[in-house]
Amino acid sequence: MSTLTLRRYTADDQRLWDSFVACSRNATFLFYRRYMDYHSDRFRDHSLVFTDGKGRVVALLPANEAVAADGAGHSVKRLHSHQGLTYGGFILPAKAHTADVELLLQTTLDYLRDEGFDTFYYKPLPPIYHLLPSEDDVYWLWRNGAQVESCALSSTIDLMPGTVRPHVSGSRRNNSNALRRMGCTVRHNAPLTEFWQVLTDNLLTSHGVRPVHTLEEMSLLQTACPDNIVCHTVHDADGVLLAGTVVFITPRVVHAQYISASPEGKRCAALDHLLLSVIDYYRAQKKFRYFDFGINTERGGTYLNHSLIMQKEGFGASGTLYYTYSISLY
Repeated sequence: MSTLTLRRYTADDQRLWDSFVACSRNATFLFYRRYMDYHSDRFRDHSLVFTDGKGRVVALLPANEAVAADGAGHSVKRLHSHQGLTYGGFILPAKAHTADVELLLQTTLDYLRDEGFDTFYYKPLPPIYHLLPSEDDVYWLWRNGAQVESCALSSTIDLMPGTVRPHVSGSRRNNSNALRRMGCTVRHNAPLTEFWQVLTDNLLTSHGVRPVHTLEEMSLLQTACPDNIVCHTVHDADGVLLAGTVVFITPRVVHAQYISASPEGKRCAALDHLLLSVIDYYRAQKKFRYFDFGINTERGGTYLNHSLIMQKEGFGASGTLYYTYSISLY
């Protein structure tokens, strides 16, 4: 990659963008435009397309721009990769070299300075999602003085462990067995509607907030990505929904995007039965490496929800980090 140019993404690039994502060594379905663009009204897209001297696409950067106030109260322009996504970073082809990634970053930083940006925020894809090792970007971030802006701690289960197998607590197994004897059943590929009501009621009661996605948004995304967004629910012997989870499926990772239980589901520990069943369901398919429960931290990682992480550790999960880096451009 001796020469490199970049341009802002436009709607005319959609097919080209999605084709590149499909062949990348470090992308998931969250980078397809049919997923990214569902919240285009909330974020000012400033994604970048990189091409070589022959006009061939060699990398992508999903990103949005935002205006914020600096320490002196002045308005400044910042680029985020990407505020609407769990992770971002350069999307690379299988044959990208370490020197290529350095050139990508330098070209991006030069462009952002020329365009008057103050800060570049970068959320690399966590290694558990990589199809091939792809942490060259983190190395070059460090070489360019990037600072850790936030560090979120997630809980992850290795679905195909080696000699050290994850430990599942006896109470989780006992609760699951008790619900099975009571006639509770788990439904895979369940409809979203009933679970979304339980999720919304639970979040409003417990935290005074609603899900990040509305039911309409999630239904739209599921229609656009039917193989990647799946709902699982557990029901009592009378068919009443007790708990559910919506998972995002990528080539290596099954990520629990939402988990929630009704008041009765909490009372009878329905999530123990549901989650053990879902984990076993994906382990049996023998094509996924990890089950990721999602983060346990708030305030940029400075607050750890101990009870939440202990609950996940009871299923055999251990730590995965989701970093955000920042580079000052002046």
